[in-house]
Amino acid sequence: MTRLSTFARQGLVFDVRDAGPRDGAPVVLLHGFPQTSVSWGSVAELLNEQGFRTLAPDQRGYTPGALPRRRRDYRLSELIADAVALIETAGAGPVHLVGHDWGAAVAWGVAAARPDLVRTLTAVSVPHPLAFIQSMSRSTQALKSWYMLFFQLPWIPERLMSDESGFLERSLRGTGQTPANAARDLAELHRLGGARTALNWYRGMPLTQPSVLRRKITVPTLQVWSDGDTAVGRKGHELSQRFVSGAWELRTLEGVSHWIPDEAPERLAELLTEHFRKHATAA
Repeated sequence: MTRLSTFARQGLVFDVRDAGPRDGAPVVLLHGFPQTSVSWGSVAELLNEQGFRTLAPDQRGYTPGALPRRRRDYRLSELIADAVALIETAGAGPVHLVGHDWGAAVAWGVAAARPDLVRTLTAVSVPHPLAFIQSMSRSTQALKSWYMLFFQLPWIPERLMSDESGFLERSLRGTGQTPANAARDLAELHRLGGARTALNWYRGMPLTQPSVLRRKITVPTLQVWSDGDTAVGRKGHELSQRFVSGAWELRTLEGVSHWIPDEAPERLAELLTEHFRKHATAA
């Protein structure tokens, strides 16, 4: 099977990290904010050792060939369509779909819109988007998510997320990232010309139609939450079950921050492998 280094959609070109046995069961790994596919490196290596082929794209806003500037280009429907294009380009049949942070929101959308392309779904750190919204009025989630409103402001977030400010690095470290990983992710952002396109993931939220998420998830679903997560509480994960009609399970990692793929790759890879093999024949 041919290796993928890129895939294209509507004139945009996305870089992909394709690793592991070419004939292994395919696993698509979607990163979150403000990271790239590099954040999946340790997890991908562990999955490759278990015989899985991993496909980790740099999503729009995080890859040189796909940096649209308008916030409407970052509606969830566009992000979902990008992931669908990757799966169809890979041509390996239904995939095990895994997303962390914003990547989880995209993964939920893909599983809702195109269940024929998804063998299993794993959402790491972020619940179903509609459950997340519901949790705002039923927990302290609204307080945890203050930054989402702040990111809607023009130019001020970009200024604070510049190299000179140090704001973003301090924020990442404050949520549990190691200094090395925070520096790595900041270097990737600035290599791409700054934070604007990454921030547009948040700025595209008000333009997203809820209809893209209203279909129930029919594929086997695993949610992974960590009790050291300062950005996302447990309530949204518990509420997510109502949006899933297929098999559903919530697992909690104790003593781990929001940055699960970086901080606990072995524990996450173990949960993923168990989930994939349990539902290996799911269609």
